[in-house]
Amino acid sequence: MHSLFTGTGISGFLEKYKVGWVYLISLAYILLNAYLIYKDFYYSLAIPVLLVLLYFYFTRLDWILLLIAFTTPIAVNMVQYELGAGISIPTEPLLFGVFLIFILKLFYKNDFDRKIWTHPVSILIIISLIWMFITSLTSQIPLVSFKYLLARLWFVIPFYFLGILLFRKTSNIRLFIWLYAIPLVGVIIYTTLVHSTYGFEEEAGHWVMYPFYNDHTAYGAILALFLPIFIGFSFSKVYSRTTRFFSFLIMMILVVALFLSFCRAAWISIVATLIIYMIILFKIKFKWIAVITGSLFIFFFMFQQQIWDVLERNKQGTSGNFMEHVQSISNITTDDSNLERINRWQSAFRMFDERPVFGFGPGTYQFEYAPYQLSVEKTLISTNAGDRGNAHSEFIGPLSEEGLPGMLLMVSLVIMIIAYGLKVHKQAKTPETRLLSLTLLLGLITYFLHGTLNNFLDTDKASIPVWAFIAVLVALDMYQNKLESQSSVGS
Repeated sequence: MHSLFTGTGISGFLEKYKVGWVYLISLAYILLNAYLIYKDFYYSLAIPVLLVLLYFYFTRLDWILLLIAFTTPIAVNMVQYELGAGISIPTEPLLFGVFLIFILKLFYKNDFDRKIWTHPVSILIIISLIWMFITSLTSQIPLVSFKYLLARLWFVIPFYFLGILLFRKTSNIRLFIWLYAIPLVGVIIYTTLVHSTYGFEEEAGHWVMYPFYNDHTAYGAILALFLPIFIGFSFSKVYSRTTRFFSFLIMMILVVALFLSFCRAAWISIVATLIIYMIILFKIKFKWIAVITGSLFIFFFMFQQQIWDVLERNKQGTSGNFMEHVQSISNITTDDSNLERINRWQSAFRMFDERPVFGFGPGTYQFEYAPYQLSVEKTLISTNAGDRGNAHSEFIGPLSEEGLPGMLLMVSLVIMIIAYGLKVHKQAKTPETRLLSLTLLLGLITYFLHGTLNNFLDTDKASIPVWAFIAVLVALDMYQNKLESQSSVGS
């Protein structure tokens, strides 16, 4: 099992012939580099870095995963293709390399832990990937769909399947979190400084995080994802005072950044997650939750006309004033952001009506939804060009792209992740396992709630931490009884 991270066989070959190879490669590089510099070609200076990376790909794949985690918050979208997609530098090339090495080693050694394949969460993920492949075959634009599928694979394989191996040891879980959080703080500082030059205006808050994030919704989703973790780190006695101090510092930075993001969906997700935390804390039984939820649904259907009338009377638009901005959340009459989201959802439902089983194909929504818009539902920010995002929902999007099975698989996966997260928290053998399972689960819940209004799992910024957090919960579920005795991954 460790060979997936240590490169057994290859490292022995390198060890045997290392002196000769060092001299030969060094001489060849010096001669080649001298010639290329003479020709004003300086990209060859990157060759040593590429060689070091290649060496670690075969010998310490876990270090590559941690490097990807560190570079993700500061990665930028560099290349635009004709189909409107791009590549995030440096994370996606690094991820693709991990994907290829995993496939090669799987065929070469075939000793990947079968318990990982057969875990219920893994089975559901594999089924969803198979369904994505099937719907790519029936796609309206197969090239887009297969590219989308490939991108999903190079997110899921490194940070879910390999992530489970990486996170068998809790020290690697902590390391991943801190490696992601530290550069994220750097991005927050950059964003806040740029925002300050515009007087912290609400409108500027939508784009000042560029080029690290495309807009404030993706930025807010990640801030909300990590906030529960650092709240837990700050107030738990599991960690030292030094760790708690720096965790508290990052927590306060996240809170301020979340406030300045003006991302209403992120604010809603935090408030809703706080309610869920209270339910977990006070161990409120499921039957009472079901009764309350059912009562709310009955109340809504009994008074839906009155509720709709109240919502239509709300004319408050987005604002720099906090309370007015909160009030704008329920404005479905004049707020272009809310109305455009409804327009996208309605278009997705019409697409589903036309192709209810297989959908239009993964990743194709933005290229196909334009004809399904109604003129009366369009807003000032509507477009027919397919260049302004997707269906704005992790659940409605798959409904239009992968049909009803695609949406049901996504909903089932969310439910199963929450169920196993609660199971791990309840059965935790150590205080740290209990803390990690709860805070990471709450972080995921913020994302799933946010996912009803936006979707970012096709980006590295969200996919890497989300799949990694899921992998942590599965790793704790599978290995928590042996966590203290596990040797270091890659040792």
